[in-house]
Order: sequence, then C-alpha cells, then structure tokens
Amino acid sequence: MGDLFQLPAMAKAARPVPLSTVINPLQESRSVAGTYHNRKLTAVNDHEIRMSVMTSGFEWHRHPQSDETFLAIEGRLVIELGEREVVLDPGDLFTVPRGVVHRTRPEGGRSVNLTFEKREAGTVFVSCGRVDEIAGGTGSS
Repeated sequence: MGDLFQLPAMAKAARPVPLSTVINPLQESRSVAGTYHNRKLTAVNDHEIRMSVMTSGFEWHRHPQSDETFLAIEGRLVIELGEREVVLDPGDLFTVPRGVVHRTRPEGGRSVNLTFEKREAGTVFVSCGRVDEIAGGTGSS
C-alpha cells in the first residue's frame, strides 16, 4: 500500500520547484496610505501578479505586449475603455486585450485589485490621441 503514494519516476527526475511564501494582498493593502500604489507581488512563469491600491485614477495607457487581467478584491474598480466602462465588484475578473487603451479608477473612496500581465508588457501612456511616453516593463493598472 505504501507504493500508492510514490511519485512516478518521471516526476522524481523533474527540477524541484522553489517554495513560495504565503501572500495576503488585502492585509498588505492596509498599510498603503497614498493615492496610488502598484507593486509586484509575485511572478508566475513569464507573468507578474501586481497589487494596485488606489483612491484616485490611473492615466490612459495601453500594453503593446500583453493582455491585462484585473481581479477586484476590495471596493469597486472602474475600467474605462473609450466610450465603455466596466465596473468590477470584489471577486469580479475582467481582461483588457493587448493594445487596447484604458484607464482605471476606484468607484467610491478606495479600491484594491490584482493585475495579471506579462512581465515585459510595456506601458504606453496616451493623452489626446497621441503617445506621450513609453515605459518599459510593467507597473500599470
């Protein structure tokens, strides 16, 4: 019966996966006092998971190299996509396709959300229909 719980030979030869730490984004967000805070929580393969805490909106921008998925975890998050708005309640998930110009803002006093995007998504800030600045890597919301 002991053999029942043994890993197959192929699994034993696989490269060991490093253990991660438990992360509680809601608990970490409680220490944020600024109007906008965005930081990497962890990486999964070639993607990053970031936490954004905001009491005011983020600028119009797009990501030329990656879709961006939002998961609201506290408060309501508004994602503006030109003429369309998507409002996420805690637990709601929405993906903005690669290259689509968007901006985010809290509805009410504060929102906390997680974003999932490629590590090198790139962020292009846009205003009045023209490109203002290109930022390498991520750090958006």
